[in-house]
Amino acid sequence: MAVYIYSMKKIILLSLVSLTLGGCSIVAKTPEPNWTSVRKDGDIEIRSYDPMIVAEVTTKGERYNAINAGFRVLAGYIFGDNQGKKELAMTVPVTQQAEGEKLAMTAPVTQQTTDIKNEWKVGFVMPAEYTLETLPVPNDRQINFVTIPAHQKAVIRFTGFNTDGNLKEHHDELVKWMNDNDFKSSGQPVYAFYNPPWTPYFMKRNEIMFDIADK
Repeated sequence: MAVYIYSMKKIILLSLVSLTLGGCSIVAKTPEPNWTSVRKDGDIEIRSYDPMIVAEVTTKGERYNAINAGFRVLAGYIFGDNQGKKELAMTVPVTQQAEGEKLAMTAPVTQQTTDIKNEWKVGFVMPAEYTLETLPVPNDRQINFVTIPAHQKAVIRFTGFNTDGNLKEHHDELVKWMNDNDFKSSGQPVYAFYNPPWTPYFMKRNEIMFDIADK
C-alpha cells in the first residue's frame, strides 16, 4: 500500500476517520446518494437510487483489516493524493479547510465481498454533481471509478457495532423478508456504515443492502 506524507493536521484528521475501534467513520451529516423510498416495513425499506459514481478499492484479507486498508487508500485520495492535489472536504465533526477545490463526499462507506475468497470492495459514493471527467484523477492506481445506473435496493437499517455477528443477524433477517415478499437479489450484499467510531453503539447507523433483480 502506498505511503502518504501528511502534515500533522492531516495525520490527526486521518486518525479520527480511521476504521479502527469497531466502526466505520464516515460522518453522520455527510450528504447521501439521492434515493427515494418505495416501500417501508419497519427497519426494512425498498429504495430507488439515482445513478451514481463510486470510488472503489479492492482489498484482501479478514473483513476488518480489508476495510481498514481500503479506507486508508480512499482517504489518501480525499486528502489530496490526486492530480492537482485537490481535496475533498468532509463535514463536521471531521473537517478540513484547504486551498483548492473542495468536494462534499457522500456517505456511506460501503464494503462488499467479491467472488474471490477474502477479497472485498471498499467504496465511497462521489458527489452527484461530478462526472468521471470532472472528478480529480487519483494518483493511486488501486482506485477505480464505477458508474452505477439507476437501480433499486432492499435495505435493512440497524444500530450497534459492525461485528460479524451483528451483520449476520440482520443479513439473515433481510434475506428472509425478501424471500417472504418475493424479491430476488442481484449480486453480493453491501455493508454500509455512516458514523465515526466514537458514536455510541446505540446511535450508530449501519445498513445491509441488496440490489433487486429485475423481475
